[in-house]
Amino acid sequence: MTAAAPPVRPRRPLRPRRPPDDGWREFVTPEGVDLRLRIASYGERCAAFILDGLIILGVLIALSLLALLAAWRITAVGADFGGQAALVIWMLGAFLLRNFYFIGFEMRPGSATPGKRALGLRVVARDGGRLTANAVFARNAMRELEVFLPANFLFSSGLGVDGGLIALGAIWSGVFVLFPLFNRDRLRLGDLAAGTMVLKTPRRVLRPDLAQDGQAMVGGPAFTETQLDAYGVKELHVLEDVLRRADRRTVAEVAARIRAKIGWDAPLEISDKAFLAAYYAGLRARLEARLLFGHRRADKFDRP
Repeated sequence: MTAAAPPVRPRRPLRPRRPPDDGWREFVTPEGVDLRLRIASYGERCAAFILDGLIILGVLIALSLLALLAAWRITAVGADFGGQAALVIWMLGAFLLRNFYFIGFEMRPGSATPGKRALGLRVVARDGGRLTANAVFARNAMRELEVFLPANFLFSSGLGVDGGLIALGAIWSGVFVLFPLFNRDRLRLGDLAAGTMVLKTPRRVLRPDLAQDGQAMVGGPAFTETQLDAYGVKELHVLEDVLRRADRRTVAEVAARIRAKIGWDAPLEISDKAFLAAYYAGLRARLEARLLFGHRRADKFDRP
């Protein structure tokens, strides 16, 4: 008798390889509009932080010179507290720069420090909503634990600090500095705590007026004042972004939402993009006409 052949184990199906991450993400606004935006790369964020650090260093050097000049002038008039006054000026300026440089710039409308602005980056809320002051404060408060505290350990060599603390500071710094490399959206711990992320903003170029395209359309749809009063200035800006990006799926979704919102039941003989262009032109003309009479509608929740 011949021995039975061993059972053949079925091969496990090969897992499909994950496509390389190109950094583009779906970013849904509170109005339900999907805007594809690109996450800032690790190198871009590091370069922006280095630029901001150089700016802070330059301001500190200028502040040091100012403090020395103040000390010299105070000593020249016969006072003996010139050195103390210079130290107070320097420490006050360093405290303000360390704690409020990033917070102050990121709370401005551009939501970006000079370093981020130079590289075309900005901070946004991950839920697509408005970036709040609490979120800006939280993400920058974490920087104290991520950067400044371990940096104090690293630069305390020779000042009576135990070598173990210095090594702990080096390990701490390495973990926090490399943390964005180990998550998909390249978030630092401050971003996780605050619900924020850093995006690469596209370079703005001067483009033709979209209202002219909608007004020049022959035989296009005509909207009533009630239909045009369904939205405000905020939605007008979102609609303009959708038209300029010209993503086919997004245009179709937004056109369907607007038709449902305004109760558009008539048959549509034009494309979704042409419909949006016509509605954009009508909505913009309606808002501008009302603005002449002192009525400004901020968004769709504002009463017309």
